[in-house]
Amino acid sequence: MRITKKFYIRPATETAPLLLGKFLCRNAEGNVIKRRITETEIYFGEDDTACHARSGVTRRTWPLYEQGGIAYVYLCYGIHNLFNVVTGEKGFPQAVLIRGVEGFDGPGKLTKHMKIDRSLNAVCLVGSNEIWLEDDGFLPKFNATKRIGIDYASEHDRNRLWRFVAEDIT
Repeated sequence: MRITKKFYIRPATETAPLLLGKFLCRNAEGNVIKRRITETEIYFGEDDTACHARSGVTRRTWPLYEQGGIAYVYLCYGIHNLFNVVTGEKGFPQAVLIRGVEGFDGPGKLTKHMKIDRSLNAVCLVGSNEIWLEDDGFLPKFNATKRIGIDYASEHDRNRLWRFVAEDIT
């Protein structure tokens, strides 16, 4: 069942672990790819020094300020497109980075496999036929750990347990 708008309106701090086990679905050239989400990571507000919104609204970050339920896709290191689910109410920047799906660990590997690029930035995940999320009720056990690859962030933000890794998805 496709995830509805109501799911996305909650804060990223609640949504990130709930996204584990959901299906990320991508219709690329008439071929639908579905993979269970295995790893997520929270980015939460302008005060989070790891969040792109730490510098406020820009041409890059404006989707983070929209109401939850859209994609935020950006280019990392000039190489990888990374896919995030925008969550929460309009005006407070927050998103959940999808770091892994079944068979593909790493946010760059999963977007390459699923043919996700910046053309999907700000696409509505509720109504799109190109990219969406589905829920079949599966709830995996998970571990909460520190976020990865944010050495530029403050020590406080580096130490937040805002990365979630499913234990029992094979």
